[in-house]
Amino acid sequence: MIVFLEGTIEEKNPAFVVVNCNGIGYGLHISLHTYSKLPDLGKVKILAYQVIREDAHLLFGFADKEERELFKLLISVSGIGPNTARMILSSMNPAELKSAIAHNNISRLQSIKGIGAKSAQRLVVDLRDKIEKEVILKDDFLGFSNNTAQTEALSALVMLGFAKPAAQKVLGAILKQKQGEPISTEDLVKEALKSF
Repeated sequence: MIVFLEGTIEEKNPAFVVVNCNGIGYGLHISLHTYSKLPDLGKVKILAYQVIREDAHLLFGFADKEERELFKLLISVSGIGPNTARMILSSMNPAELKSAIAHNNISRLQSIKGIGAKSAQRLVVDLRDKIEKEVILKDDFLGFSNNTAQTEALSALVMLGFAKPAAQKVLGAILKQKQGEPISTEDLVKEALKSF
């Protein structure tokens, strides 16, 4: 099994990249998400997933682990093959796709070429539980999606016995009040405890 390739990019287009690894050129099918993250030329380390079929051995390349894991989840759904999974990942970045699945956004999923109503529903039914937990912690509650202090504070409050929705609401209100000012996890928890 090929897990990653490290070498130089010889050729790159929105659907395919050729990586030269010590004189051997590996062709990898990629999504638009990966295409946008790869340099045009030069050294690269690209994560890979190998699909072996009766008629072909295919390599799919990914710029990050999150996209590769999502690809594996997608191809585990009945009726979604590797090329359809790549199309899905080209239509939405991993965060958008996870959000659409977690929030049961069938119409958003149907907007992807090749995904009909049944496929969209199957994606939600099969993957929602696997993705939902991750999305709840990372979700954009009030637009502070990359705030580590917020995530840590939420975990701390839940461990202290507060309900997650209530904790999210309180933390969201505090962060909205701070209007983007930096705040430590400890201070965020202290402020939240005052609000309960």
